[in-house]
Amino acid sequence: MFPGRRPWPGARHARRTAAVLAALAVWQLLAQFRVDLWLRFSQFPTVIETAREFGRRLGTATYWQDVSDSLTRIVAGFALAAVLGVAVGTAIARSSVASDLLGPLLEVLRPIPAIALVPVAILLFPSNEQGIVFITFAAAFFPVTVSTRHAVRALTPVWEEAVRTMGGGRWRVLWSVVLPGALPGILGGLSVGIGVSWICVISAEMISGEYGVGYRTWQDYTIVDYPGVFVGMATIGLLGRLTSTAVELLGRRLTRWLPRTASGTVTYPGGRLHRRAAGRVRAGAGGAVDAATLRREREPS
Repeated sequence: MFPGRRPWPGARHARRTAAVLAALAVWQLLAQFRVDLWLRFSQFPTVIETAREFGRRLGTATYWQDVSDSLTRIVAGFALAAVLGVAVGTAIARSSVASDLLGPLLEVLRPIPAIALVPVAILLFPSNEQGIVFITFAAAFFPVTVSTRHAVRALTPVWEEAVRTMGGGRWRVLWSVVLPGALPGILGGLSVGIGVSWICVISAEMISGEYGVGYRTWQDYTIVDYPGVFVGMATIGLLGRLTSTAVELLGRRLTRWLPRTASGTVTYPGGRLHRRAAGRVRAGAGGAVDAATLRREREPS
């Protein structure tokens, strides 16, 4: 980039679009000419064949039922994992008793892949639907719990001390300092969790599902319908992108009051405190903590 020149506003979108189009062009050429080197593309459908099959399936009720079933499982399992993961992670970080009771169990269970729990889910739950939701929950629960635990433990104690000095109790500290301050780390865990959830829900649908995008993709493979397999893969990618973007947008909205270098505020340490963040701490302490005082404490000397 030349100094003094303003970048074209659509440059990033143009680069991203060009990268996707280039990848599709390479795929089309390799599949069309049946390239067989070390990697074999002779059985691959072309982009045109896949797009044609995609368009055909968009007009069928079966396709939308599969999408609806997979999304329902993801939303149910991920929402449960988000709530319990944040609660357990916060408890472990804030309480030595919870850490002693839950920490060792968490560290033993965390390395087990969620998809390895499919036999357990089949034994535990009376229906495959409940078992798949459980697998989705298990996939997202551990990333959310661990990220929450680290985010809460990494908080600077100055805000908690300020609220307690002004008479704030344990719950006031939790809702006004701990959870807002740990939100960036928690949202990072949620972003990881939603991606892992898609991996596991698709795998679980392939193994024990009756409907869903994963189930349909596996059925297409068994009947050698390779364009259908690629339609399933494309659908999984689009749904994953959609849900990840939803989590990201929610995170930006929830953390819009936190210090951000992109918005002109200075990050810690030694930076100015964002006015809305200071105001929130002041409100959390029952109005006894003055925002200007807190800002002065963060001003560089």
